[in-house]
This record gives sequence, C-alpha cells and structure tokens, in this order.
Amino acid sequence: MADKNNIIEVRNLSVEFRTDEGTVRAVKNISFNIPRGKTVGLVGESGSGKSVTSLAAMRLIPNPPGKITSGEILLDGKDLLKLTEGQMRDIRGNQISMIFQEPMTSLNPVFTVGDQIAETLMLHQKLSKTAALAKSLDLMTQVGIPNPSERIKSYPHELSGGQRQRVMIAMAIACEPDVLIADEPTTALDVTIQKQILDLLADLQKKYQMSILFITHDLGVIADIADEVVVMYRGDIVEKGTTEQIFTKPQHPYTKGLLACRPSLDSNPRRLPVVSDFMNAEGQERPLDVTVMKQQKQNRVVSDAQTTLLQIQNVKKHFPLKKGFFGGVQSWVKAVDDVTLNVRKGRTLGLVGESGCGKTTLGRTILRLIEPTAGSIIYNGTDITKLDREAMRAMRRKMQIIFQDPYASLNPRMTVGAALMEPMIIHNLGNGRNERLEMAGELMKRVGLDRAMLNRYPHEFSGGQRQRICIARALAVKPEFIICDESVSALDVSIQAQILNLLLDLQEEMHLTYVFISHDLAVVKFISDEVAVMYNGKVVEMNDAVGIYEAPQHDYTKKLLSAIPKGMPKHLS
Repeated sequence: MADKNNIIEVRNLSVEFRTDEGTVRAVKNISFNIPRGKTVGLVGESGSGKSVTSLAAMRLIPNPPGKITSGEILLDGKDLLKLTEGQMRDIRGNQISMIFQEPMTSLNPVFTVGDQIAETLMLHQKLSKTAALAKSLDLMTQVGIPNPSERIKSYPHELSGGQRQRVMIAMAIACEPDVLIADEPTTALDVTIQKQILDLLADLQKKYQMSILFITHDLGVIADIADEVVVMYRGDIVEKGTTEQIFTKPQHPYTKGLLACRPSLDSNPRRLPVVSDFMNAEGQERPLDVTVMKQQKQNRVVSDAQTTLLQIQNVKKHFPLKKGFFGGVQSWVKAVDDVTLNVRKGRTLGLVGESGCGKTTLGRTILRLIEPTAGSIIYNGTDITKLDREAMRAMRRKMQIIFQDPYASLNPRMTVGAALMEPMIIHNLGNGRNERLEMAGELMKRVGLDRAMLNRYPHEFSGGQRQRICIARALAVKPEFIICDESVSALDVSIQAQILNLLLDLQEEMHLTYVFISHDLAVVKFISDEVAVMYNGKVVEMNDAVGIYEAPQHDYTKKLLSAIPKGMPKHLS
C-alpha cells in the first residue's frame, strides 16, 4: 500500500550491468521515499550507485548492458517499472523531469535553446510553435537568464556554463512536473554560480510545489537545500535521515568521512581527513586518531621562504575581439590586465576567482603557453619573456602545469608508462628505456599508485587516479615550480581531500613552489600560504590565506566567501 505523504517510493531496487569482467551489482536492494514538496539529497562518491538509481527512476537504464533485476518504483502508487515505453514517454518531462550533470552534452548543439525548451512544451502540452516559444521566453525569464529575448535565439555554445544549466532547469520545469531529479547540477560550476542555482531551485520548488531528488557527492551542498538525506556507498544505502540528524549525529563511518573531508573556512588543519581515516576497505569503522585530525597547520620552516622565485610584473594578455572590414582589430578582451605578483620559493600562492576572471589565462601566460601582450615574467632572475623557443623549452623542465581535466591531458592511445616517460625523453632524463621505466615506477609509487599499473591506458583509471598520474607526469622532469590549474575542481570531495594532501606532501618532500588556481576559496585557504583574488583580469585583493578569510577588503572577495556552502543546515549554522 502506497503512502500518500510520499510522491515516490523506491522499494528493494536492484540494478545490474554485464561487463567483460562479469556482472556488476550497481544498486543493491535499496529502499527510500521522496515526500511531497520536499527535497531528498542522494549523496555518495562516484561509483556509489546514486546516478544509476536516478536513471532507473526515469527508466533510462541502457539494456544491454544494464538491467533492473528487482524492485518497485512507485509514483503516486503507480509502479513505473511495469509501464510500457509509450506510457513512460508520457511521464518523462511531464510528471518527472531530470537535470543532468553536464548541460553541454545534454543540449543539442544544432538547435537554439529556445527551440529546445519549446520542443518539450509542444510534445507534452500540445502547444503550437508560437505559443511554445512564448512560454519558453517566460521560462527563461523565470530561471534568471539575462536578456532572455536575445538569448532565446542563442545556441548552447554561445552561453556560459551557468546559463546552460539554467536552460536545462527551464526545460525540466516547463511542464510543471511533480518530481524534479537534479543529477550533480552544480558540480562543475563556480561557487557563486552554484549558490545562484541552489537558490533558484529552492524558489522554483516553492512556486511549483515540486519534490526534488538532488544528487551530489558534496554534503556541504546538501546542507543548503535538502530536507532529508540518503547516503549511498558501493550500491548500498548506508544511512538515511533528516538533514539535521545526518549533520549533527552521523552514524555510519562513511557519512562521517564525507562530512569531514571538505575544507572548512573555520579551521586550519595540517591535512584534511579522508574517508579511509574513518573506515577500512570492508566498510568497518576504524578508531580515529583525533590528535592528528586536530593538529593545526604550523608555519613551515622553509630556509629560503623569503626568496622570490617568480616575479610577475605588469603582465597583460589581450585578445582581439572584432576585426574590421580591412582586417584591423576594433576591440580587445583584456583577459589579464596589468597584474603584478610575487611567488616565494617553497610556498603556495592561491589564485582565486570565477570563470572568466583571467586566472587560467595568467597561469598559461606565466609558462608562455600563450604569449603575454606586455609585461615581464622573471623566474629565478631570468626574464623568460625574452627567451627564444629553445631556451624556453629548457626552462619548462623547471616549470610544469597540472590541468583541470586529467582525461583530456593524457593521450588515450598511450599507456601510463609511456606518458610518464615522454617528458623524460624530451628533456634527456634517464639512461635508456629501462632506467626511465624504473623512474616511472617510482613516480607512480610516490603519487600513491601501483607501479604494476604502468601498462594500463587512461580509460582504465578513475578520475582521482588519472589526476594522480597527471601529477606524476608533472614531476617526471623534477621541476621546481608547478601551476595547478583547477586540478581538484571536478573531483569528489573525498578524492579532492586525498589530492590536496598529496600536493602538500610532495611540496614538503621536493621543496616545490605552487601557484594553485581555483574558484573555491575554502580549497585555496587550505592549501595556500598567500591568496590573490582576481576579478575582470585584475588582482583586486591579496593577503595571507587566513587574512583573506578573516578580514576580506574587497566586495568581490566577500561575495566569493558568502557563496561557499557552510556544510551545516541553515537553521543550525
């Protein structure tokens, strides 16, 4: 008998996938409810089964290789698993809608966003094209897209990430569904845009009285939006309860680990806790070494910490925006606009700001991956803007970069061993293949991976493992200075904590100097000694990491700080 207080009841759901290695049980006999008008947060790391659960609710599990092997999914008492495909088509988008994680792959690149929203209305509400476009314009206004009458004619690639996500939300609410499933809708977004999307979903929920299933790996985000929380681990539900219960009295060690591993603005730990500190590989709780967890970050004794390794003096990078009829440039985008910074040896300078502020452009300009328009970049006494191509190539042995997307950074046709040996060959390190292979094995060990994995290809690794490989590749030439460009932003918070700890350990062992680029001030505060805040191509504020948090001066810095999830339900924070 269905409970009328719940819009959806998931009962004993199991989902399996057939692979070359055998059958994988992605979801294992789970049960939970979504109450009417409430938000349920479904939380867990990549591979926990949370997205598979949402796809099962939409009946979108690809068969083969996937199959729902048991259970019921009741929508208002009606079992969705017993409906025909035609009946499900009527329900999808109409009664249940879904916002996917990556809007760029969810939107059709050859149609305008207005036409794509209108298609949903024409299909489910049988509106004419004119009426559907008029309602699409109203929906784009509701979700806060600027200048909607112009943007309705835009194609997906012409919008920012946050605007594309708003278009996905407009499509999802077009038919005023009873249930909205949001699958990691804020993971790749800046913290300020993330806050806007969370506030927007909360407002739309009140307006349309929707129930929301909000899927994420970040319990800090869940605190801002959810009424109830369901925690998944390896296909099982390990804990569920109200948001207040989960945050104030977590019972399972996995939940405790997820809560602890996100950097906090209120503490200054020496290293971040990780899930393995709370539980072993079998899921059993292990005693926590409280003394280690409570150790505060000490001022590291670095003998040459006052030595300036890198001086960035009045650096500019301008891109031509429009060309006239005769090929002349009419206007410029000032991506980096007269930036001056110093980076001390053995320290970390955090570079923080939203997408488009110029921080990544500055990082690439420092390495001369793109050429500066003006200014000097002095590395250890040498102005590298004056070096020729060969001299700059030799300099790059000392200066490396770790990119945001580890999958795009690795050649899919090269084994990991070959990828690690490639920079050694370019810079004439190691005496022959055997010695280089030995060096590659040592690098794998140093970043916490098994040297037996050297013969594998990038697709055979998880996202966190691929990022470790990218770190190993950067270390292959024994650099002094590394730029980390959003190198943890796409990772689960638990994996993010591991990578941040690894970067700090490597810095200590190898006396490395970092420029750490991120949009997340909490992450930057944890890893950095000093922080520079960028806005519209300029550095608007600079201070030590604690000072930026405790006494922010610029309004933009205050805005970034206020957007960070507090990691505690609002009425308790």
